[in-house]
Amino acid sequence: MNNRNSKIILEDLQNDFLYQKSKSNLNISFNRISFIFFIFFIFFLIYSIHLIHLGSRKTKIEFNNNISQPINNLYRADIVDRNGKYLGKTVSSIDIGISTQKVIDKKKLVLNLKYIFPNKDYKKIESKLKNKNFFYFEKKISDENYEKIMKLGDKSIQPEEKLTRIYPEKNLFSHIIGQIDDNNNGISGLEKSLDEDLRNIKEPVKLTVDKDIQFLIRDELIKFNEIFNTKGSGAILMDVNNGEILSLVSLPDFDPNKRKKISDVNFINRATKGVYEFGSVFKTFTLAAAFDENIIEPKTEFIDLPKSLTCAGFSIREYDNKIPSNLTAEQILIRSGNIGSVRIAQKIGEEKFRLFLSKLGVLEEINFDIEEVGKPIKFNWGKCPLATAAFGHGITTTLLQLAKAYSIIVNGGYDIKPSLIKKNINSQKKKILNEEVSKKILPILRKIVTTKEGTASLANVDGYEIGGKTGTAQKSIMGGYSKKKVNTFVSIFPTSKPKFVFAVMLDEPKINKDYIYHYRDGSNIKYKGTPFNTAGWTSVEVTGQIVEKIGPILATKYSEVN
Repeated sequence: MNNRNSKIILEDLQNDFLYQKSKSNLNISFNRISFIFFIFFIFFLIYSIHLIHLGSRKTKIEFNNNISQPINNLYRADIVDRNGKYLGKTVSSIDIGISTQKVIDKKKLVLNLKYIFPNKDYKKIESKLKNKNFFYFEKKISDENYEKIMKLGDKSIQPEEKLTRIYPEKNLFSHIIGQIDDNNNGISGLEKSLDEDLRNIKEPVKLTVDKDIQFLIRDELIKFNEIFNTKGSGAILMDVNNGEILSLVSLPDFDPNKRKKISDVNFINRATKGVYEFGSVFKTFTLAAAFDENIIEPKTEFIDLPKSLTCAGFSIREYDNKIPSNLTAEQILIRSGNIGSVRIAQKIGEEKFRLFLSKLGVLEEINFDIEEVGKPIKFNWGKCPLATAAFGHGITTTLLQLAKAYSIIVNGGYDIKPSLIKKNINSQKKKILNEEVSKKILPILRKIVTTKEGTASLANVDGYEIGGKTGTAQKSIMGGYSKKKVNTFVSIFPTSKPKFVFAVMLDEPKINKDYIYHYRDGSNIKYKGTPFNTAGWTSVEVTGQIVEKIGPILATKYSEVN
């Protein structure tokens, strides 16, 4: 019995031992498998994080409502055109720095870097490796080069993720958008005037400008700057009824992605900052003021107008001796008569004419969405200054103010505020001129373009009812006048129901003997060479070319009057 019991016990123990051994083997196998899965999981996690990091560099950064201090405090709201196209944008970028203290093999590091970045100055880099603890090797590195440089596996290479400001349209809106400095402070344009808002708001700032129209206008201005060998130019396209600016171009311009200095006078905003004598475009104001005061009518006759006048020892002459001595008020404007304009201004009187120009916003510095605005030179009124102001000499303003003044004259006499920022404001318009002024002046502006006596026939683009006034002025230098000119044409279209004002200014244009002019009224008349360096042969031609290109877009997208 005892032996049997012993046997049983031994057998049981043996079975138990086999079971425990089997269980142990299973545990070992399970642990090994678990360990393998753990290692695999770690590698998978690292790889996934790497992919997510790389992918995030190609997408826009989204900020949730809880973020108050984004990366490096560099966040600024996006800026878009009226159709939502990006003009200024905050994106993620990576700078590559090198910590020299962590460099193990300088020769190997330099050799590897040369392979990826062959065009760097490696004498300077080798000097930095010797003399500095840390330096930036490449800022805003491309995705491709980022992957290459990180594959080197060098611990001295230190990537640094930042938010950065980019301008996708480069030069196209440079004078409007402006720039920021290295510390993320706006230093010009909307970047400066909206600096605080751009730092704190989440939604994009929508502008009134249209990218497609801006491109077409700028492209034509660049072309004609070369044709007429100008010093620069400016153009403004604005809605006469609400002041929304669809395009504002000033040349030369700059790429805000690259340019760091803005002090160069060559890059002044000629459309808003430049202050000029514009010449005969002021004659429209003279006639409009007389209409506003009910002093004359379009058919009022002026008899025996002399060919010249003398005031304070200075002679005032007609630019064209063929101008008749007997003219109606509207003919004076159509033929751009100097003497007739003086006579009209004398009927108005100094005080009333000054107040009229002040109502139009011509004489004082304008309040605008950007700070780069010019201040008209103080005009000392008197008998002789009244005479010269009547035809636009001696008195200064900006192209922006010129566009505003013309808008008021043709929109029924309502005051407007030129704007670059899209706003949902339905405030009641303020009427500042007699409505009859627009009704009387518009047919005359149209005749300047459509009649033989007018000075702007090259702008008679079939189908667009363009009206306007030319201005040719000699540039004032040190108290006198030079042979250099500023040629301007302010156009309105359509004259039957005004929607747009388009002001074009050329700074110091020259004649071009080889340029072929094409009349756009359906006559197919051609003319070779610029006979005179006047607005009628320069700024008017530019306007005609531009309206032909932007007209279809305007007619399609902006036909309704706001």
